[in-house]
Amino acid sequence: MIKEQFLNDLQKIYNFLNDQKTKTNELIKFLENEEFDKLGLIDDFAKSLNLEMKDDLRFALVTRLVNLRDDSLVQVLKKLDKTEIEIINLQEKAYSFVKDYWHDIHTKFIDFIVQNSLLTPFYREVFIGVYNVGLQMSSWQTSWTAHIINGINKELVAKFDGDEANIMKYLEDEKLFDLGHGGITADRCYSALVKNGEKYKSQAYIKAFKKETTEVVDALEEFADKLIELEDEIYNQKWDYVLYIQALIKAFSEDRTNELVSKWADVDRAWMKIKTPIQIGHPLEYYEDHFRKAVALEWDIRLTNPKFAQNDHRVNKIKSAFSKIYSSFAPCENYKKIYDFSFASLDKVQLYVGRPALFFGAELNGLFSAQVVPNDEVVSLEEGKKIFAFSDEILQSSRAKPFLKLSREIFGQELLTRDRTFLFNETASWHQVYDISTIGHEYGHILWCDEETESVMNKTGNFKNIEEFKATTGGLISYLLDDENDEKHLKEQVLIDLVKRSVGLVGWMEVDEVQPYYCEGLIHLCGLFESGVLSWDNEKKKLNIDINDKKFEALKAWYIENYTALAKHYLEKLDATAFLNRYATKKEKYFMPNDENINLFVTYYFKRYQEIGQELDSVDKKENYIK
Repeated sequence: MIKEQFLNDLQKIYNFLNDQKTKTNELIKFLENEEFDKLGLIDDFAKSLNLEMKDDLRFALVTRLVNLRDDSLVQVLKKLDKTEIEIINLQEKAYSFVKDYWHDIHTKFIDFIVQNSLLTPFYREVFIGVYNVGLQMSSWQTSWTAHIINGINKELVAKFDGDEANIMKYLEDEKLFDLGHGGITADRCYSALVKNGEKYKSQAYIKAFKKETTEVVDALEEFADKLIELEDEIYNQKWDYVLYIQALIKAFSEDRTNELVSKWADVDRAWMKIKTPIQIGHPLEYYEDHFRKAVALEWDIRLTNPKFAQNDHRVNKIKSAFSKIYSSFAPCENYKKIYDFSFASLDKVQLYVGRPALFFGAELNGLFSAQVVPNDEVVSLEEGKKIFAFSDEILQSSRAKPFLKLSREIFGQELLTRDRTFLFNETASWHQVYDISTIGHEYGHILWCDEETESVMNKTGNFKNIEEFKATTGGLISYLLDDENDEKHLKEQVLIDLVKRSVGLVGWMEVDEVQPYYCEGLIHLCGLFESGVLSWDNEKKKLNIDINDKKFEALKAWYIENYTALAKHYLEKLDATAFLNRYATKKEKYFMPNDENINLFVTYYFKRYQEIGQELDSVDKKENYIK
């Protein structure tokens, strides 16, 4: 097979995924049009949970199945006065239903590739191998969540009355974190805590989840054996894939906790060498586990859009803004080391723009819109990073999402009309805004960090809770400090996008694994309120939105000032909580804004989100925008 034919086949597969997503999104259309007779699948979903169907439940179940998010379902269950234990059990049953639904879709996808003899035997086997490993990862996800998130972590919260700083201190004092490069405490763990009398001990996944991990290893061994028998005549990367899978087998099989980080660093090193459009995703991120940052069970294939051409458009703007902020500081040798470290990482980024093709395990609880990995900064210094951006997927999902009553009540129809006209009719400009906000976000993660930044700044457990703000603002700053004029026309939409994101993130207040995004939203709201872009009339319960040029300039000044302060905080490697507390403080279970007016707004918005967050807007329709 010649490369041109291979790329044609990739395009067929990419189109198939697009059509598959459109078909799944039809569930949302049936919901909007009240064609409930076509939602038999959702009726079955409700029956599997033993819940009586109502409008808000129907919305929540469609959201869980199509968008893989369960925050709406949790709110509906709370309204039904379910206990915490009942909610956890129902979340698990919902996961099982969603898993079966998506596994069936993934099976049809594999059948499409095999029956049409697409790609080469080697790459067909890559898809089949990832699928077979994925089935085991999805099975393991259930016990992983039950043990770490709903077991040990809830025990720790009860043991220390919710005091996270004390929990972190206890884990450190008892040496319950994995050790990383050079024997220092790592910023993540590939192990789980297990009860040892009255205390805990740390065990590698192969010990804590012996059956599940062994099944994953067996599937990986079969995968490697199959690939060894075949050749990659298109990209000549056969041995890169094989060595990567063998590194995964070694890492999953490692039972010494203090060797885990180095074994997984070898996985990341091997993975960074694979540069084809067919990219496997393995356990990389660690949002779910707030305390030990146990790495989640990610497993997927990301497919690059065959029409995507590599470019350094965003990274050049990021570098320019990064240099400007850095040059505002007095010279310091330690600062320069971190600056050079970040700059070197930026230079080695591989950018992949495409969509997820297969996904399993933790990703059945939510897919990312983009990702920058690996998180291991020692590996990144050697090999660089990969940025994945799923812009086609996000645009398709955004256009399919139902219009909600809450959006109209909070943002007003005028702003929504502008935003929706843009979404449905300005495809090229939409991708440019995504480039600033989302691809910019991923580049923004790289800045101001070296190999020990996270472990040093995370002593009280809040590093991630400022890191997401740092990332998004890195992308924003690359726009705000840009000397070129090629993106100036996007100003209004960048601002609308920021307003909607910042307010919308408040809805995630009670979802622990996305707390970093909720906290990010609170910090953005400080800027939006302080600059006068937003103001809250508590008597009339009305959010006033003013996006004129003067307010935009005030907001720009706020971002430059606060991002510069954040950069300094990172360069000094100060504790993350100190920066977060400038804007928000933990009140009982959740962080809340320090500013009284913003606090009133956040409290009101979340209350309305709980009350009507699952209700569809009956006033505005998609037909008003689709030309």
